[in-house]
Amino acid sequence: MRLKNQVFCSFIGKFVVIYFDDILVFSPTKELHLHHPRQVFKVLRAQKLYTNTKKCHFLTDKVIFLGYLVSKDGIEMDPSKVEAIISWPTPTNIHETRSFHGLASFYRRFIRNFSTIIAPITECLKGSTFYWTQEADEAFELLKRKVTEAPVLTLPDFEEVFEVHCDASGVGIGGVLSQKGNPVAFFSEKLNETRRKYSTYDKEFYAIVRSLEYWHHYLISKEFILYSDHEALKYINGQHKLKPRHAKWVELMQSYTFSIKHKAGILNKVADALSRRNTLLSTMQVQTIGFETFKELYVDDSDFAGIWHKSQDKPYPPFIIQDGFLFKGNRLCIPNCSLRESIIEEGHAGGHFGVTLAWLSDHFYWPRMERDISRFVERCRVCKLAKTRSTNAGLYMPLPVPVAPWVDISLDFVLGLPLLKGTRIQSWWS
Repeated sequence: MRLKNQVFCSFIGKFVVIYFDDILVFSPTKELHLHHPRQVFKVLRAQKLYTNTKKCHFLTDKVIFLGYLVSKDGIEMDPSKVEAIISWPTPTNIHETRSFHGLASFYRRFIRNFSTIIAPITECLKGSTFYWTQEADEAFELLKRKVTEAPVLTLPDFEEVFEVHCDASGVGIGGVLSQKGNPVAFFSEKLNETRRKYSTYDKEFYAIVRSLEYWHHYLISKEFILYSDHEALKYINGQHKLKPRHAKWVELMQSYTFSIKHKAGILNKVADALSRRNTLLSTMQVQTIGFETFKELYVDDSDFAGIWHKSQDKPYPPFIIQDGFLFKGNRLCIPNCSLRESIIEEGHAGGHFGVTLAWLSDHFYWPRMERDISRFVERCRVCKLAKTRSTNAGLYMPLPVPVAPWVDISLDFVLGLPLLKGTRIQSWWS
């Protein structure tokens, strides 16, 4: 590898790409392509290096290179690998699941919201006992279908402006790098338990930061356009007081040159699909035992029975039924049952009242939701201990009496004294 990089250093990046023992020669025209390989062969002959003619391909407009089908139109998935994924039998143990997970993950840059789609299969890899769930089987079939529908990724043109579209949900974050409306690459990342408790603002901000880090090599050298459906992020550089987390992220963003634009979620269809109803349902099915039976409660529910019956034949704006569950927009309607308190408890586990309400309001809906959350927070012992207005300090205790000189030393400053002959007096007392 080092030898070839040295002997072909004047060609690399111009019409030659080298990776270990593979040499790819590319040219914009047929005439040039007849000339470029001749230069490569001269170098090989001078260095006494030899090629395997059985593995060589000449004058072709598409070639398999490093697991990808490279052509003048862009980059596609290797048809043989696609066929292997489509024909893969349902895994029966952890080893087979890991093999499928690894092969599918190799093409994650072609599949929109890959991390969210494959999340149920990832859950099957955890623990010592293997159990293939219904959600994992649905994700397994969905991935096979997505592989066949994967777009052709256009090759990046560094003379054109890059566009970055970012979005976040309660499950993960996503991004799309594109030029002239054509995708160059997709990015997705599943959020861990800590980051799932971020506010919507922080999740959207984190999606931008991770997308910039992931595509650093594309974006660092030129100005680009950044799209987000969270309008408040347009003014992040104008804020004077920032949390430590935000300050760190702003510092990272300042190394890039870009203009940020707001794009409403309904228009940001490429990345915003991550945060829609299917994702919320799949997450609830994984995390909530008996979640499927809870749809039967709508019929007689005191809050949603009337809306449920009106929405049976057609949508009753803003309510709609999907997969047997009632939604208000993109928020799941929760019937009057114990699940409401469980959801509040889960959402409040990592924050105070404002964070709890903001996080839950993005995903769930029921009447008097704010009142229920407020009552739960008022009963929260952790919040009572943490908030000064509710602190129970107990009785004052006397300080211990010193038993020898210089065992206990105290110091107090007296400031704000008047001027004396133009000099400010400051004193200290012990």
